[in-house]
Amino acid sequence: MYRFLLTRQWVILTLIALLLIPAMIWLGFWQKHRYEMRSARNQLVAEALSAKPVPVEKLTSPGHAVTRAEKYRTVTATGTFDTAREVVVRRRVNADDEVGFHVLTPFVLTDGKILLVNRGWIPANGAQTSFPKVPAPPGGRITVTGRLMADETTAASGIKEIKGLPDRQIMLINSEEQGRRLGAQVLGGYIQQTAPEPKGGTPEQISDPGKEDAPLNYAYMVQWWLFAAAVPYGWFVLVRREARSRAEAAGRPSEEPATAVV
Repeated sequence: MYRFLLTRQWVILTLIALLLIPAMIWLGFWQKHRYEMRSARNQLVAEALSAKPVPVEKLTSPGHAVTRAEKYRTVTATGTFDTAREVVVRRRVNADDEVGFHVLTPFVLTDGKILLVNRGWIPANGAQTSFPKVPAPPGGRITVTGRLMADETTAASGIKEIKGLPDRQIMLINSEEQGRRLGAQVLGGYIQQTAPEPKGGTPEQISDPGKEDAPLNYAYMVQWWLFAAAVPYGWFVLVRREARSRAEAAGRPSEEPATAVV
């Protein structure tokens, strides 16, 4: 009754089903891994943003690589902005996906070390070949607050370094490179300034990091495993249907006209 399973068509169909099942199970585990990674990232960000602010030098120092646990921690620093050595970071977008610059200003601490402060976003306004007009920060000795960030790299951001840029323009924020440019001790990483809050004519504040959509990966995980369970069920239904059709065809009386007997 089931000899048809040995036909070329059914052998191919069965092999495809046997390949699909482990592939879909693997895709489900891959989505599970993505869900766990995104959930852990969201938890780290939430904990960092809710942590009590600490002086920046408690978390970083010259040459220090900011860790995942330290990233987004709120830190404070007291000193003065050095606008004469300020640079802008090219090809950055704001919340409305408008292309512009991030303003990176050295902040000289009381002990002489330098903290890189990303003061926020300004529009390009066509100024791609020269240093744009940048709103000035508060003058004198002040205390700034911001979220600690790790140095940017091409591997992590996908942004490529470009040589021959206009004066005082950079592609990536990297404390080691800025230390060489400034000839000073620069704390590892940088901060995204959150206070004092920007006022009219100052750079636009960078938004919170937000949350990654971990539940979406969880839904995909369940979906792939349901697909994996549906494949053998679907194969079984097709086999039964084929077997029933063949049985009915075998039991149907011949429709050929009878030959007359002389």
